[in-house]
Amino acid sequence: MTKVFQTVFPDLPADQVPSASQRSVGAWDSVAAITLMNLIEEEFEMTVDFDQVAELSSFSEILEYLRGAVPHTSA
Repeated sequence: MTKVFQTVFPDLPADQVPSASQRSVGAWDSVAAITLMNLIEEEFEMTVDFDQVAELSSFSEILEYLRGAVPHTSA
């Protein structure tokens, strides 16, 4: 999943991805959030529950969501 974050946020250093959140990444706006969800859906061949998108506001929250939604996800 780090690859997906770096695609959406190319200026975010890889070592900062695990702690990334909407609060810490200035470029994480509504357009970036939708782009991020679209790329995650493509990468993991799944559909993100639209009702939960607002709750997925950090790398760790998204990773936890993926672990519950996609079997054997280590991202």
